[in-house]
Amino acid sequence: MNIIDIIMRNTFETANEAYEYMHNEIITSGVKFAGTKALFNIGFTIENPTNKVITNKERNWNEEYAAAEWQWYLSGDPKIKKLGELYGKIPPIWKRMANEDGKVNSNYGYQWKRRYQLTKVIQMLRSNPETRQAAISIYDGKEIHKYSNDTPCTYAVQFTIVQSKLYMSVYMRSNDLWYGFCNDQYQFASLQELVAEKLNLPVGTYYHHAHNLHLYNDKI
Repeated sequence: MNIIDIIMRNTFETANEAYEYMHNEIITSGVKFAGTKALFNIGFTIENPTNKVITNKERNWNEEYAAAEWQWYLSGDPKIKKLGELYGKIPPIWKRMANEDGKVNSNYGYQWKRRYQLTKVIQMLRSNPETRQAAISIYDGKEIHKYSNDTPCTYAVQFTIVQSKLYMSVYMRSNDLWYGFCNDQYQFASLQELVAEKLNLPVGTYYHHAHNLHLYNDKI
């Protein structure tokens, strides 16, 4: 399939619709890259981000786990032990990513609470609904020395109020569609809902951009 066809389909009603379409596009049009098939610089809009459940039967996505991960993010605790308390067990991927203290960089709630980023974003949007500065940074090249076990996949999240709705954009350096997108979109959509509630605004669309959107070879 021509890359133009991928660019033409860039709007989806739900996260599941986006997942199923991108899954097919990676398999049919992706290039071999570092043990994956990948598409590059893929961006799309989810028009109803509150519909964040992945219903694809083959994927067999676990909403109970995603909800526990969201509560972990809300806690701001970077220790995987907290996720184990919330979910009843710690998935192996988090054990591999944790440092000797049991902490990870990829607890996004820990990141957006650092230096009160989320609090400041909400304050900015309240004081100036037309601000272009309501952004949260996660991956930070100046902290790359801390990423020996765990490199955050997300660069930044930005919020914008347009026509009295809260819109959100997520920018990722690397995004595994099978695990990463399915769980991450749930967390970011939940964040969009949280900020919208704080501002007493309806939720607008969610724009998702991945520099590298991929499937590992065992999922193809």
